[in-house]
Amino acid sequence: MDCDAVVVGAGLTGSSAAWQLAARGLKVTLVEARGIGHDKGSSHGTSRIYRRAYADPDYIELTGQAEELWDELEDRSGQLLRTRTGGLDHGAERDPETLTALMKQQGVAAELLRPEDAQERFPGMVFTGPVMFHPDAGHLDADRTVRAGVDLAASLGAVVLEHTPVIRVEQTPYGVLVHTEDRSFSARHVVVAAGPWLPELLPSVGISPRMPRTWATQQQVFHFRHRDPLAAWPVMVYKEGIQLFGLPSGADGGPAPVMKVAQHDGGTPTTASGRDGRINPASRDIVTSWVSRQLPGLDPEPVAEGSCLYTMTADEDFVIDRLGFVIVASPCSGHGAKFAPLIGSLVADLVQGATAHPRFAFRD
Repeated sequence: MDCDAVVVGAGLTGSSAAWQLAARGLKVTLVEARGIGHDKGSSHGTSRIYRRAYADPDYIELTGQAEELWDELEDRSGQLLRTRTGGLDHGAERDPETLTALMKQQGVAAELLRPEDAQERFPGMVFTGPVMFHPDAGHLDADRTVRAGVDLAASLGAVVLEHTPVIRVEQTPYGVLVHTEDRSFSARHVVVAAGPWLPELLPSVGISPRMPRTWATQQQVFHFRHRDPLAAWPVMVYKEGIQLFGLPSGADGGPAPVMKVAQHDGGTPTTASGRDGRINPASRDIVTSWVSRQLPGLDPEPVAEGSCLYTMTADEDFVIDRLGFVIVASPCSGHGAKFAPLIGSLVADLVQGATAHPRFAFRD
């Protein structure tokens, strides 16, 4: 066989999986259809939310496991990948009181603030109800994280192939054949970490009947300039009628300090190959209107905007499981970036014969 494992896709998931597999002594080939760090999928950019705030104890526990592996990735790569800013959760449907209690039960620092106290602490923001402050939240650099995982994998012997689209995956009695346009690879296992291309690639593998349904949506993000250029804001999540999030934009928003604000729900159904990249004016109106009301410390006219892809599941849980020699790794629904090193470790466990985490196993 050419290798122990072929990893298809070099985004946050695939790069982390390649690193973890290579670190365990496996012979790995990482295959990316485009260039490393391309902007056509879900793993590009300099700014993704990093936080432990979930209304679900399973995910809070998993964020703790991920944090240990983030520390290891930063240590081994010599790269600062995360920036702590603190984080805010508010809006009636976010239920800050219950969320604060759950975080404290799980041993995670959290503080419940009255709206007037939150507004005093965070001028430039408006709050109409209680607010949870989570001091360990912040943002991570997706571009730098992808590069760190790829470089570490390569330093441990992994072969990295860019501009090599996979067109078909074939299971054999002894492993898999991974077919590209000009060659095929034989391996004991394949890790399909294709993100929004997953629905297009999986039918060739023959396991889709056991998969939960996944689909791609195009999401819009908008960048707003601070009225006070020296302002340093936390990340934020808001849920009341609509779901929005905000975080420092990093280089994604240009040279001036800006905040990235986007709608988590309300994406436009699409496919990875068929997306048009056009900004939905209805989403722009929703986000700019909310910024005008809730974030008066920002100029409500976006200075930049863009789109990205989510791979969605009905329950928003991830899909990380295997059938035969094929491992599917899809940290879906717009909240997987913060788990990237842990997803890589879970994938490596599956390659080495472990049972899938019950939350992420295939659902018949």
